[in-house]
Amino acid sequence: MSRVYPLTFQVFKCGLVLAGFTSGILLAGCAGKGPQAQPAPEPAEGRAGAQSLAERQAARISALEQSMAELQLGLMEREAQVTELQAKLDEAIQEVVRTKSKLQSVESRAEAASTMAEAEIALKAVRAEAAEPGPEVFQAEQLLEMSAREFESRNYGGSLYLASQAMSLVNIGKRRLGGADMPHRAGEVLFAIPLSLEATRNSNVREGPGRGFKVLFTLQERARLVGLAYKDQWVRVRDDNGRSGWIFHSLVHSRPNH
Repeated sequence: MSRVYPLTFQVFKCGLVLAGFTSGILLAGCAGKGPQAQPAPEPAEGRAGAQSLAERQAARISALEQSMAELQLGLMEREAQVTELQAKLDEAIQEVVRTKSKLQSVESRAEAASTMAEAEIALKAVRAEAAEPGPEVFQAEQLLEMSAREFESRNYGGSLYLASQAMSLVNIGKRRLGGADMPHRAGEVLFAIPLSLEATRNSNVREGPGRGFKVLFTLQERARLVGLAYKDQWVRVRDDNGRSGWIFHSLVHSRPNH
């Protein structure tokens, strides 16, 4: 009996210690789970301001998407119009050539041959000087091929007409070469034909397409220019003195036809 009691007491004592230890853990856990500090509520003015900003940004994105869609559709329309006009132009040229053949025009064989030779020489010169020939060069080549065929068919009037049209395109290529002293830049796009422009105000013309390039010369308001190419928002131009450089697009506009 005396041996059992101490053992029982020891078990009881251990139980009390364990119970006390467990209670301590539970109390500590409860203490740790006390009321947590809640973040201060956001002022109503802040929520309204953020919502208003988001709505403005969403409206701006929607407007930009609408503008892009309109521009894409407009471009598709222009391309269709250009294709149709080109087809009509080709048909008109063919009609002139057929009419020349039927009328047995008085243009001489020598005159047609001379014009063809002149156009071919000028075309070779433009090709030799141009780092990247414009579309008018390829069109002139096609017209000269057609002129040669009509010449072989003894339609000298039609041959002369086609050779003269080719020469006009070659002259456009010569105008484009006015800015060939400047290096062609990556991303630069040639205009289909040189544009008749003028300066909208006193403007700087720079060595390259950007404000970081040095100023080559300054233009007076309404100075006459020829637009040759563009890159991003910059236009490569040449003035009446033969000087070339880059100008920001908003500083030029189409030259009035008067």
